[in-house]
Amino acid sequence: MRRLVLASICLFLASGALASQGRGAAPSADVDPLTALFGGGAPTPATRPDGRPQAVAIPREVVSFSGYAPGTVVINTSERRLYYVLGDGQAIRYGVGVGRPGFEWSGTRYIAHKREWPDWTPPSEMLKRRPDLPRHMDGGLNNPLGARAMYLSGTLYRIHGSNEPETIGQAVSSGCIRMTNDDVTDLYNRVKVGTKVVVTR
Repeated sequence: MRRLVLASICLFLASGALASQGRGAAPSADVDPLTALFGGGAPTPATRPDGRPQAVAIPREVVSFSGYAPGTVVINTSERRLYYVLGDGQAIRYGVGVGRPGFEWSGTRYIAHKREWPDWTPPSEMLKRRPDLPRHMDGGLNNPLGARAMYLSGTLYRIHGSNEPETIGQAVSSGCIRMTNDDVTDLYNRVKVGTKVVVTR
């Protein structure tokens, strides 16, 4: 009788384990909607609800890096990476999108000002190329400048977030440096107005 009871318990436990394997783990209810939209955190589907490709996040990481003062931002456009110099031979490396052919540039600039969820007014040069663009867009999730923008002195260029995270790691912009909203927010919180930005090719 005891053997029969033990066998029944084993069968019950085994069937429960098989059922739970078939169901798989329930999705977490704690996923931040910005994380789902802009990368980071848990893996995301290959396509988004609107049918556009989902971003494959380029990991933000601390790497060996020297030759610049701590606090400097260095953008290597051929590598499509941005470095925030920490000092002691280290920097935080981020993936970025850069200017497409014909819109590459290099030089030393400074962060002139910073904006959270910035409005976007396309410059006249861009409107000549793309007359279909809106004349002005308020800040928000649909704004091409994303969650944060850092404006570079003496230029029309910015380091900014993006509502097209799938373009990070590519050369598609009109000269601005694009980051995921997660990454641009992290960088925004580290830099100050007046921070030196070195763009190399």
